[in-house]
Amino acid sequence: MPVRLRKLIGTILIIILVITYALAAVTFASLLLGASPWWVHLLYFFFTGLLWILPAMLIIKWMEKPASR
Repeated sequence: MPVRLRKLIGTILIIILVITYALAAVTFASLLLGASPWWVHLLYFFFTGLLWILPAMLIIKWMEKPASR
């Protein structure tokens, strides 16, 4: 697969990942953390704010592979 096509697909996947993950994280927080103290919200959004990086790193690693010959 050409590098430019792989980067285009990877970029689209990362955009979809971020949007879907953000919606899921906020929905989960609003359903389950409504009556929790402020520090629980802070910890939740701190960890969920960092957690999306793991699948994004895998996509970026795939995007940066050299072109197959």
